[in-house]
Amino acid sequence: MKILSSHDHQPPAAGASAVVALPNDADPLALPLDGVARIDLEFPDFNDGRAYSQAYLLRRRRGFAGDIRATGDVLIDQLVQMERTGFSSAVLKDGVNAADAKAQFDRFKGFYQGDVAHLPHFRETSPQKD
Repeated sequence: MKILSSHDHQPPAAGASAVVALPNDADPLALPLDGVARIDLEFPDFNDGRAYSQAYLLRRRRGFAGDIRATGDVLIDQLVQMERTGFSSAVLKDGVNAADAKAQFDRFKGFYQGDVAHLPHFRETSPQKD
């Protein structure tokens, strides 16, 4: 996952179609994806997780391969879950140390549950049955 400071992030320009800011109450399944390279999903508050569902739907159901960016109230302890649900980049709030954020990914070597990029552990390791 790419970690950005708030200074490195450029919000979508008005009228630009390559970058879309999707509101939390919008249906990601209805978003036209032609020509879209990046979708910004907002976390208005750390306890509002609708953007996780939107990212998952965009990756798994829509097959969106572009950048899905977490913006807003992004906490470093949520970065691993963000990546597992489909986010490819995140914008840190001012004052958050990027090195601390990147260290979160070293804390977990693997997961039993599946996510947008990996099968569940039991399906990766179990023998094929005919």
